[in-house]
Amino acid sequence: MEKFESSIEKLIDLVILKLPSVLIALVILVVGKYLINLALRLIARRFEKKNVDRSIRSFLSSLIKFSLYCLLFLTVANTMGIQTTSFIAALSAFGLAVGLALQGSLSNFAGGVLILLFRPFEVGDYISSNNGSEGTVERIDILYTTLLSGEGIRVFSPNGTLANSVIKNFTKIISRRFQFIVGISYDDNIKEAKDVILALIQSDERILDTPKPEIFVSELADSAVNLTIRGWVNKEQFWATHNELQERIKLALDAKGISIPYPQTEMHIKSDGTILASLPKKDKD
Repeated sequence: MEKFESSIEKLIDLVILKLPSVLIALVILVVGKYLINLALRLIARRFEKKNVDRSIRSFLSSLIKFSLYCLLFLTVANTMGIQTTSFIAALSAFGLAVGLALQGSLSNFAGGVLILLFRPFEVGDYISSNNGSEGTVERIDILYTTLLSGEGIRVFSPNGTLANSVIKNFTKIISRRFQFIVGISYDDNIKEAKDVILALIQSDERILDTPKPEIFVSELADSAVNLTIRGWVNKEQFWATHNELQERIKLALDAKGISIPYPQTEMHIKSDGTILASLPKKDKD
């Protein structure tokens, strides 16, 4: 009986000793919970103002909430005198092990977060990147972006690689420049060829007047004088103009008797009939 009373007295002494820290911990818990809820509301308003994607908004809110509550509970436990050092060390080791095991997935996750936050492209945009991905964006998930290529093939591009590559967004532009290289014979008149092509371009209402179309000699090649042709069209009419214009240029040059030469091989023969040289010329650009 005496031992029981002694144990009760020790327990009461311990409660009295720990009571101030317990009260402080309770205050920290209540105030901390209020501050966490306030912070989450402010973050939600910020996400809504910035029009952050709903999927990434929900995930980040949950991640922030979990992190803040973990910090709050560790603070409360530490205030009450509970040793948290070993728990933090174990949690850190576990996080490191998980991070190493999921290194590729975490890279894709981080890339997905960056894409959804900064929005270099959206669903419906036609994009290409230097990692080989190209097509119309169908879906943006946390780990992968789904593209539909021009051949109708569905491409799943990892967000980690996509976020770290150079991305070309063809939907965000207003106009787009086309460029062709056409070779004419050295025997043909360069000015006449340029006038024929320029007249053809000016007669096409789809080609914009500003910036002005350009036609200039870009190279004196082995088999031809190469003319570079540049012009601007609205993005909606780019492919139709691009696909038709080369054929129309060829027909217009043919009508004026201006030839587009092809690679040739010249043979020099001595008077005794032996071949002196047989040199193939390079393909024209």
